Amino acid sequence: MGFEPPQRLVRALGESHGDEGAADWLARLPALTEEALSATGQNTTVERVAAPGGRSSLVLLVTSADGTPAALKIAPPGAAPELERAALAHWNGWGAVQLIASGPGALLLERLHPEVSLRSLPEAKALLEAAGTVRRLWVEPPAGHGFETVAERTGRRIEPMRASAAADPGLEPLVSAALAAREELVAHSPELLLLHGNFRQSKVLAGERVPWLTVGPEPLVGERAYDLARLVRDRVEDLIASPGGAVTARRRVKKLADSLDVDRERLHGWTLFRAVESGTRALAVGRRQEGELTLEFASWL
Repeated sequence: MGFEPPQRLVRALGESHGDEGAADWLARLPALTEEALSATGQNTTVERVAAPGGRSSLVLLVTSADGTPAALKIAPPGAAPELERAALAHWNGWGAVQLIASGPGALLLERLHPEVSLRSLPEAKALLEAAGTVRRLWVEPPAGHGFETVAERTGRRIEPMRASAAADPGLEPLVSAALAAREELVAHSPELLLLHGNFRQSKVLAGERVPWLTVGPEPLVGERAYDLARLVRDRVEDLIASPGGAVTARRRVKKLADSLDVDRERLHGWTLFRAVESGTRALAVGRRQEGELTLEFASWL
């Protein structure tokens, strides 16, 4: 079984696993696909690769023996598909793509429309639909879960952020402000709910069962403000290009916080931290334009 993986995935794997590690996993994809198809036990056949796809896994559009369309997601080492499986199973299709079956390193999911995300809608409508979708995900985590906390996940980023500031003193004020905000936020977290972890407009796809469903969670437990923070900076390139971008960004914080009954200051703080963390991480792996745009957004906060 041969196919060409999307270049976006190839680049992302190279950044996270190194060129040699990425090449090794990509070379094994045909065999891994056959194993995944067998492990899920659904007698499915592959149609094509979903492109442009994501940055963390390969998604294949497949069809079951009875003609039902589905999507097979194959994850590389380190992607923790078992945590995604656990979150999707707990949500059971409520606001999220339905899990059909799973196997080692693979998830068989209901077929959505990968070419139609909330980014295809006008901004105001997209934010409204995004808010309605993400609120469904915020439920009590399952008993005995293995999800990490917001404090644990963000804590792993402290030293890389400090290293970025040490390498470029111009980043020091932003990094210090972001780390100070995080320290205050994790000291008194108001709730412990199951979160998507990487929620944004491109992670919400059109479906048949309901109009919009989220995909690609990186689940963890913590407060809702953390989950909303990535959504605030959606379409950052448009915000940067707009003369009123800074005002729009601050207005988004207020609008999203009020519509979902989230504390404005906590959403502001997590938006700052996540933007600085993301921007410094992008710079560290050579995605300079993305990093600079994200850090300019952070400076508005």
